[in-house]
Amino acid sequence: MAFVLAASPSLRSTGGFVAGSRLPGDFLRYKISKPSLCCPSSPASFARKCCLSTSMLVPFRRDDAREPPPPDLASSLYKNRIVYLGMPLVPSVTELILAEFLYLQYEDTVQPINLYINSAGAAKVGEKLSSVTEAFAIYDVMRFVKPPIFTLCVGNAWGEAALLLAAGTKGHRAALPSSRIMIRRHAAQCQEEDTDSVRKVVRDTNLELICLYSFHTGEPPWKISEDIRRPKYLTPHEAVEYGIIDKVLYNEREPKER
Repeated sequence: MAFVLAASPSLRSTGGFVAGSRLPGDFLRYKISKPSLCCPSSPASFARKCCLSTSMLVPFRRDDAREPPPPDLASSLYKNRIVYLGMPLVPSVTELILAEFLYLQYEDTVQPINLYINSAGAAKVGEKLSSVTEAFAIYDVMRFVKPPIFTLCVGNAWGEAALLLAAGTKGHRAALPSSRIMIRRHAAQCQEEDTDSVRKVVRDTNLELICLYSFHTGEPPWKISEDIRRPKYLTPHEAVEYGIIDKVLYNEREPKER
């Protein structure tokens, strides 16, 4: 690739760098603008002329100038109706996931939506209740939209993320062989002044989690309540037996005895 120095019109008029000069061996491209070398007539004109902007472009090589540029990753996911949850559940992530679900439903109410999950759930276990409310918001939209939602665990589905994995369309909830799934109850740190109110919210939240897990897995509520007292880790095959997922996906090159 090339190193390109493009001087501003004011700099070229004063005999500065030559626009388009190339230095071989480098692969990053910069665009640099410098102020005029002439003395400014006023502070305002000086402020207008003094600008320094540097932009880094991702290099790629094209054998033919007529070839299109590499595809945008987000656009490719949208085109294939894929929603990827690859971060802890924080408000910004939830906002993006909800927007994707609603947009894909507006685009087509029949074709399924694929939700790929690789998330540890809460950003920090026991810190606050917001992570659970974020999971409930995504869960409600998953149940609200008309297209079927196929869920796939591609790494970890821990805590609240495991609930989203189980909330997919029955028969189309899957995990890759090396993925790990974990269910747990929610625990929040309480301050002395609001212990009673927070405990009530935590208790109601855990009851809601128990009901939802029982609904999607078919396990009785008392068993769910016992299992989530401590984090319960499951392999994909154990998750199938538990009812969180329906199948384990294998590649043709992957041995199914794992």
